[in-house]
This record gives sequence, C-alpha cells and structure tokens, in this order.
Amino acid sequence: MTPSLIHLAAAPHSAPVTDWAGRIAWVVGLLVFVVFVYWLMRQGWKWRGTLQGDLPELPSRPSPPTALAGGGEPPLPETADAGEARLTLSGRYHGSTTAGQWLDRIVARDLGTRSKAELTLTEQGLDVVRPGATDFFVPAAALRGARLDKGIAGKVLPEGGLLVVTWEHGGKQIDSGFRSDRAGEHPAWVEAINQLSSTEHTTEHTETEGAR
Repeated sequence: MTPSLIHLAAAPHSAPVTDWAGRIAWVVGLLVFVVFVYWLMRQGWKWRGTLQGDLPELPSRPSPPTALAGGGEPPLPETADAGEARLTLSGRYHGSTTAGQWLDRIVARDLGTRSKAELTLTEQGLDVVRPGATDFFVPAAALRGARLDKGIAGKVLPEGGLLVVTWEHGGKQIDSGFRSDRAGEHPAWVEAINQLSSTEHTTEHTETEGAR
C-alpha cells in the first residue's frame, strides 16, 4: 500500500452532520399542508350541506298510543304505532346519496355521518337507530325499493356487500347504504322491502282510483 493510501486510511472521518433546520422545516410544511387539505374538506362539507338545506327534517319513529290515567280509551296519537318487526339488522350505515348517483353524497340532516346502525322493518316502515348520530324513520309509503350493490358515497365493498334502500323525502329520491354484520341477511331485506314498497304503492293506487 502506498504512503498516500495509508495516510488516507488513517485519517479520522468526521460524522455526517444532520440538517435539523431543514428537517424541521419539511415536517412543519407537511403539517401545514395536511391542515389545509382538512380545512378544504370541511369547507366543502359545509358548502354541500348549505346547498342541501332545503331537505326537510327527517321523519321520526312512530310513537305507540299511551293509556289514560284512570282507564278509558287513549287519544289518537300523531303517528301510528311502528308495528311488529318483520326483520331486524345490526350493522353499519355508510351514507346516503341522490338515488342512482353513488358519489353525490347527501350530508344535510346528518345523513352524511357514517355510524353503527340498528334497522327494524315493520308494516309501517323502516326504523334506523344510529348510536352517536341522528336516528330516522322511513314510512312505508316513502319506500321505493331495495337492491344489493357494492358502493355508495365513496365507500366500496365486495359485490353485493351493501344493502341500498331507496326512499323519497322532500320530493327527492335518496339511496341509503347499509351493511349488516351478517351480509347473508341482505337478500331477505331486499325481498321484504321491495314487497312492502310494492304493496304500499298498490294500495295507494287503488285508493286513488276509488276516489275518482
């Protein structure tokens, strides 16, 4: 080995210098960018909610009649009893959109909040209980059908992994997506909701024809 190479090998090596100022600036810049994107998303959410402000308040669950103190017939309630349960389901609510437009999310009236959900189907309609979010009730007359699908409001699931219920409210048709904890229950729900919807519309048509 030549003397020059020996000299280089023996020379002390300085430790690499960390550019802490550059790293901190990069991290701060990234955090500012993330906060800015989040702010834009929040503003977009609020703007969409403002545009959908004409959506009426959601129907609430019917209340059963209460007995009068001292006996006697109770007064007629404002809404009928919800009736006996046909089907129940425990799972998640994944959002609502304008019917047929799976990316046109509806955020007004808390319909944009994903949550756990407990569904009950009766002769009177569909009762949706959402812990941590607003409950709502879809009267049987407002049901327009149900189907199996794979996506809604930006949420994509396996084919047939989503129960989509179509209903009408405030002159607007809405698709609401649910997923049961037991996805095998979905077909029974599709059949029951379509049957209830068809029966309700047939009854309405008959009553309309009879009134003419």
